[in-house]
Amino acid sequence: MSQSIGNPIDRSAALYSGQFEHHTNELRKIADIATRTKLGGGKGNIEKQHAKGKLTARERIELLVDKNTVFEEIGLFAADGMYPEEGGAPSAGVVVGIGRVSGKLCVIVANDATVKAGAWFPMSGKKNLRAQEISIENRLPIIYLVDSAGVYLPMQDEIFPDKEHFGRIFRNNAVMSSMGIIQIAAIMGPCVAGGAYLPIMSDQALIVEGTGHVFLAGSALVEAAIGEKIDNESLGGARVQCEISGVTDYKMPNDTVCLETVRSIVSKFGEKPKAGFDRIASVEPKFSADDLLAILPTVTNKPYDTHELIARLVDNSEIDEYKADYGKTIVTAYARIDGWAVGIVANQRKVVKNAKGEMQVGGVIYSDSADKAARFIMNCNQQMIPLVFLQDVTGFMVGSRSEHGGIIKDGAKMVNAVANSVVPKFTFMIGNSYGAGNYAMCGKAYDPRLIFSWHNAQLAVMGGAQASKTLLSLRVATLAKTGEKITPEKEQELLQDIQKRYSDQTGPLYGAARLWTDGIIDPRHTREVISLGIEMASHNPDIPKFNPGIIQT
Repeated sequence: MSQSIGNPIDRSAALYSGQFEHHTNELRKIADIATRTKLGGGKGNIEKQHAKGKLTARERIELLVDKNTVFEEIGLFAADGMYPEEGGAPSAGVVVGIGRVSGKLCVIVANDATVKAGAWFPMSGKKNLRAQEISIENRLPIIYLVDSAGVYLPMQDEIFPDKEHFGRIFRNNAVMSSMGIIQIAAIMGPCVAGGAYLPIMSDQALIVEGTGHVFLAGSALVEAAIGEKIDNESLGGARVQCEISGVTDYKMPNDTVCLETVRSIVSKFGEKPKAGFDRIASVEPKFSADDLLAILPTVTNKPYDTHELIARLVDNSEIDEYKADYGKTIVTAYARIDGWAVGIVANQRKVVKNAKGEMQVGGVIYSDSADKAARFIMNCNQQMIPLVFLQDVTGFMVGSRSEHGGIIKDGAKMVNAVANSVVPKFTFMIGNSYGAGNYAMCGKAYDPRLIFSWHNAQLAVMGGAQASKTLLSLRVATLAKTGEKITPEKEQELLQDIQKRYSDQTGPLYGAARLWTDGIIDPRHTREVISLGIEMASHNPDIPKFNPGIIQT
């Protein structure tokens, strides 16, 4: 029988109001950055787009997806702060996400022509590959709204030649077609050179008259190369590609009609077999999601009871906790989220006592916790239950007692279980995510179907205090070798500089900018993301048999 978890919180208490206000303010800061990011190249460039008779990338997506449904954006903060010398590239110049089109879940990729004419930066390529990865893993149709000037030439060496660069996208086009994944391209602007292959390697291609162009070389390059004088419309416009070459399939008068036609095409897709993950009617948690912002401490090194967070995420605030009295620094539990059966693996942040009466630090993975988690992950794979990881981990326990007890062996068992897991995995960084703890709790390297951070997440190889002291000692030693005298004042100045730089690099925005995560979400949105994730994962019925490898039970 499922057990009820969670306790009501006194909303009049100073602790509640203080923590709630702190996190609300932090979320407001993230929301402000999101608002600016969604302007792309700015209001001036948006007006220029409209003057050409074109909608912006986000306006196109708004018309494409079903009304009153959520478009779950992937990589909103991609490239944030990464290209200052180039004037920036908000969202890496491309909008990506998962949305419903005529009732069907689809991956949507829309070039933002207000950002350097939709040119491809290195992060643009990485983001497009992430979109295709989601489509491939979940067998979701993918829709490309193409409007791009091609590779950003000043940085061509960082996007053109390598395995995970620009060309990988077209390779994926071919592989996806062989897998039966539907690809639709709407050509709503220029598609030049290599960029022309993406829409034409899709299964169906639409092109907008007057603004859509497809060619291997534009008119200026054609004249320079072979001396032929011709304009872009006559070279590769909608009439040419639909009536003469037959390269494209549909000629559209404008963006709006083009998007309506895409919706009509998608509406006729047939249903395919599903994976069969268990779902029943959804029940809201007994406690408000707002409580999540009051349970979280204002700093990530403070303890709290992870059960209280889980109680605000799972249906009816009920779980079946697995090995509740063993390996207490990790909570493993079966539950339901929006009706879907899930297995939850969460770091327990409060100090706990083991069977020997020894106190164990919250957020640290001990041998017994690693052993328990590995067994639980194996069970979920056997039972076809998707896994949800809630990361607030400072790493594995160190010291002679842990080493003598085989922490490396037990940690390796857990990492092995995560690596070999075949059911869909969804990861949320809800606090700290340090070192090997990130790996064991299904970090980006372990192929979660979706990975998001909360606004308070810290992602690094080690905590700031330890890292700053280590970096300071290295810096002081280096300066001493040059003969520079290090005064206490100088040492303090160096420490502050190191701490600031390290803090900037561990925050959630830094990781989201580099697509180490799919984005930053409000904790109160977590249930919806998990539900959407499992729904999209259910579109891929081809789940291989779980092979535990070297895991020993």
